[in-house]
Amino acid sequence: MGCVSAVPPPRNDAAAPVTEEVPPGPESGAGRRSVAVALLLGALGATVVLLASGRVWAQGRAAVGGGSLPLSADGRAVTGLPAALAIVALAALVAVFAVRGRSRRLVSALLALSGLGAALAAVFAADDHRALDEQAARTTADTAAQVVGLTHTAWPYVTAAGGVLILLAGLLALRFGRSWPTMGGRYERDGSPRTRTPAPVDPDRPEDLWKALDRGEDPTR
Repeated sequence: MGCVSAVPPPRNDAAAPVTEEVPPGPESGAGRRSVAVALLLGALGATVVLLASGRVWAQGRAAVGGGSLPLSADGRAVTGLPAALAIVALAALVAVFAVRGRSRRLVSALLALSGLGAALAAVFAADDHRALDEQAARTTADTAAQVVGLTHTAWPYVTAAGGVLILLAGLLALRFGRSWPTMGGRYERDGSPRTRTPAPVDPDRPEDLWKALDRGEDPTR
């Protein structure tokens, strides 16, 4: 009678398949977080640009007779480009979620360029004096009148900061926009069309038959 060993035979680990759990990549999580961040940056940046453009950017005085007349010019009088680009950015921020694929990348690029343009326009016009010179000429009825004691405020740079926020929102849309959801309920989250399950039809109830015909279904199936 043979001897039976209670020790189990050694396992052949080399032949056993090794399964490794791959943790979910950070791409999907970063994409979901980037939606909220981009919306916040874009909306906040456009609001800052629109509000700061309405503030006084430059102040001065125009000589009138034996005295002087104080003058001031807001951002829209100095340059209307930042405010116009902020409106374009708001439209692009909404349009990003209405398109897909290549169109989304184009709209995201428009969003980023709107922020860049608003920031550069505000910086370049920060020390502009032509708006006050034109105002002095209209006030004094002298085309050669110029403003003296010219001073500038910090609002142009606040406007530029708002443009930078819009630029960041556009860069986020370019980087993560491919994984963002699209407006509309025709598609599920994975992009596949929704399948509608027909409602059960009771052949003994005429109202069910009529409802099925209204839905375009065959009530005899």
